[in-house]
Amino acid sequence: MKVKKEYIILGVVIVALSAYLVFRNPDRTHYELPTIPEMEVADISKIEISKGGASIVLNKKDDKWHIAPEEYLADAGKVEGMLDGMESLTLTALVSESESYARYDLDEEDKITVKAWQGDTLKRNFEVGKTASSFQHTFVKLSGDDRVYHGRGNFRNQFDQPLDDLRDKTVMSFDQKEIEEIHITKGKEAIALKRTQVPVEVTAGEKDAEASPSPHEGVGKMVWQTADGKEGDEAKIDRLLNTLSDLRCEKYIDDKKKEDFADPVFTAQPKGTEEYTLSIFAKKDKDANNYPAISSENDYPFLLPKWQADRLMKKPDDMLKTPDES
Repeated sequence: MKVKKEYIILGVVIVALSAYLVFRNPDRTHYELPTIPEMEVADISKIEISKGGASIVLNKKDDKWHIAPEEYLADAGKVEGMLDGMESLTLTALVSESESYARYDLDEEDKITVKAWQGDTLKRNFEVGKTASSFQHTFVKLSGDDRVYHGRGNFRNQFDQPLDDLRDKTVMSFDQKEIEEIHITKGKEAIALKRTQVPVEVTAGEKDAEASPSPHEGVGKMVWQTADGKEGDEAKIDRLLNTLSDLRCEKYIDDKKKEDFADPVFTAQPKGTEEYTLSIFAKKDKDANNYPAISSENDYPFLLPKWQADRLMKKPDDMLKTPDES
């Protein structure tokens, strides 16, 4: 009986061990990650980004994002990056339950709080810390949850944007193909160039080659030309218009208005279906690395970097072909 009892006990132990080996999971996590609700980017109407006690609020109006309360136009690409980060927020692992937030840059001083609304409904509310050492994750904390998680991706920089960086820096934009005329003034010198059709020169040999009219006769080409017939340098004019057609500033001048600027040192006025004006003014200091400027396409004065202003501020006569090119 004693031997039989020992066999029974041994059998129970073997069954128990077998069950343990079958059902145990060495990679098993002992928690469940919170589910992030879906969010439709197109439906988001308000975003609030807070850091260190300061907040930036963006509101969507007429399919454009504006920075409150001044209603500055926001950089569409940077707002889109924020929205993509909110929409794709995915938690991959629980990192800490100890509430030691400073080591993850989730303390009050360093954390970035992100909120997004659809109308009056809060759709996102989470805090962004620093990027993990792998650069494959970012530490995050959800509203109402004291735990720290890994969020998939390196996305802190998408939200860590000062107000000036969030503003749309485009100060002039137009379709270069529509421009038919340009006026340039630098100091006391000025020039006006207009796209003009001129006849193609036909040689005597071409005219005598056939009795029928030459295929060149009556055909013209488009050139840039002054009122007195001087021909413009097409390559230089195209470079100037290309720069003006998508002109971005370095930063805005917040403590002045456009009306505060007078006597520009350079003015360019491209004309097409609309007329555009860029005026550049003398540097505030001789050693400054930028020039103040205003544009007909923007409500605020701004600064252009010196290299960009120097590229624009050519002498009017430099826009003409030299005698040996004509």
